[in-house]
Amino acid sequence: MVQTDSDSQLQRGDLASDFRLVDIEGAHYTPDSFGDNDAMLVVFTCNHCPYAKAKFAPLNAIAEEYDDCAVVGINPNDADEYPDDSYERMCELVDDGSIDYDAYLRDDDGTVADAYGAVCTPDPFLFRRDDEEWRLAYHGRLDDALNPDDEPSGEPGFEMRRAIDAALSGEDVRLEDNPSRGCSIKWPSA
Repeated sequence: MVQTDSDSQLQRGDLASDFRLVDIEGAHYTPDSFGDNDAMLVVFTCNHCPYAKAKFAPLNAIAEEYDDCAVVGINPNDADEYPDDSYERMCELVDDGSIDYDAYLRDDDGTVADAYGAVCTPDPFLFRRDDEEWRLAYHGRLDDALNPDDEPSGEPGFEMRRAIDAALSGEDVRLEDNPSRGCSIKWPSA
């Protein structure tokens, strides 16, 4: 798998790429699985990256705070080369409460991350439900704490919270699509 270039990233207004992925309990999820929500935050993440780990707590808080926004983590990293990103480790992190999203899904071959144009962990994509379809409302960082040990200038996840609030109220997200910073996706070899 080759990392996607920015020209193939989803743009605002684009439909969410379809997927059918398994969670830590063996259940399969698609974007329509979250259709009872008005917004869906898809975050390409993993278990081992220090940047991704630094965002576990803010994402957990967003998942708890917003009843109408599903938080969906997707792990696309090569578990053969990076055993800490294995499905089994995903299960452990959910079981011990480190990750408490609405769903944590496994993208074994990286095709979903590629279809979305994800480039790092974490890489968040916020969708708004529009006429029974998921449309991209915002693609950008959670907040301005760009390094794992940095503190954000506001509440952790404050930029994404503003984007979610706008999406849930039917307004356009006025934030610029500031890229997230993290470890590169560890693409599975073909």
